Order: sequence, then C-alpha cells, then structure tokens
Amino acid sequence: MKKVYGTASEALEGVLHDGMFIAAGGFGLCGIPELLIAAIRDAGTKDLTIASNNCGIDDFGLGILLQTRQIRKMISSYVGENAEFMRQYLSKELELEFNPQGTLAERMRAGGSGIAGFYTKTGVGTMIAEGKEHKDFDGQTHILERGIVADLSIVKAWKADDTGNLVFRKTARNFNPPAAMCGKICVAEVEEIVPRGSLDPDQIHLPGIYVHRIVQGTHEKRIEQRTTRKKEDA
Repeated sequence: MKKVYGTASEALEGVLHDGMFIAAGGFGLCGIPELLIAAIRDAGTKDLTIASNNCGIDDFGLGILLQTRQIRKMISSYVGENAEFMRQYLSKELELEFNPQGTLAERMRAGGSGIAGFYTKTGVGTMIAEGKEHKDFDGQTHILERGIVADLSIVKAWKADDTGNLVFRKTARNFNPPAAMCGKICVAEVEEIVPRGSLDPDQIHLPGIYVHRIVQGTHEKRIEQRTTRKKEDA
C-alpha cells in the first residue's frame, strides 16, 4: 500500500468533501499540520466541523480556515489567541462545543480505540454537563462523554518511515497521537521520512496501522507569543 505522497494536496486527493468532520493535532502553534491545513484552504472544502484543542491564530494554522469561512463548527478547549474565532463565535457565525482539554484528548483516544463513550467527573455542574447522561460511581457524579470518530485526521510528526510509523518531537507530540487514532483516514505531514527499519521500535509514538498517507515538507517555525525585554545599559 502506497502511503508516501509528493505534496499535501496530493495526500488529500479524493478524501475531502463538504460537511466533513476533521480531527486536527497540535497545541497552539506547536505540532500543527500547517501544510495540510493550507491544502484544505486551497481546496475550498467548506462547512467543516473540526475537533482541535484550539484554532491557531488569526493568520496561521486553523485560523486561516476561519478567514475563508470554511469552518462551521469547532470542538475545542481554548479560543483565546484568535480574535476572528471570538468574533465569529460571539456573532453566532461559528458553532462552538467547548471540551476540557483532558476530555477532548480522551474522546479522540477512545474513538480510535473502539470505545463508544466513557464517564468522567470533569465538567459536572457546569455548562459542559448540560444535556449529558449523569451517573454516580462510588458516591460521585460523572457525565457520559462520547468517543470521537472523525472522517479525517490531520497531524504533524517529526519523523516517519514509509509504513507510517511516526515519531513526534518533544511537546509537538501533544494532541497528535489521539487525533491520528480517531480518524477513519489519517494523513500525516512530517519533517523527514527515514528508511524502513531505521526507527527504534521502542521510540515509535504511533504505529503505522493508524496512518494512511504521509507527506514530507518544509515547515515554518513560528512563536505564538514573543515576549522580550529592553536591553539593559552596560
């Protein structure tokens, strides 16, 4: 089975369709599948539901899909770094389903593991719990959260071999493994494709069974918030 593609657009060919559900890896601007996001923008695919910790910033990451009005709904934990996200949400142009970060990660992992749902104490007594089944365990109330199964997963990894085994670099690992697991089709962009057999099996973070397509590319290293201080006089 061929998994390696020449460009992000080629890797998404035949996969995209309007109204689809996409799970995206990344946290802030760390470990985001920027090449695949740009390819989705260029394809013009619209009415998207996207599950991701956040939605990038105004001009980078998933934020560029907000600019082009291609996203209908976000399932996210944090929206504070994106002014356009907040504007669309407050003006009711964008549907938003808030999830605590741990709950969102577990919903992705559960979906990828064939688990339909799970109970958690997180969110009990808040707007997160509204409309969800409640059940007591050992005297404590839990709410039922459903596992996420997406039409497509897009993730970013550091290294891959041609079978799709992935290695993530440090904190760029973040949401990428559970996001990759929960997609019916997973497309991964990587910094380097290495020869088969060169990855230490004990160092592989996500086995290739979850990954259907791979593309290698050059990535931009952005800093989400640059904080500096004035140079002190000698």
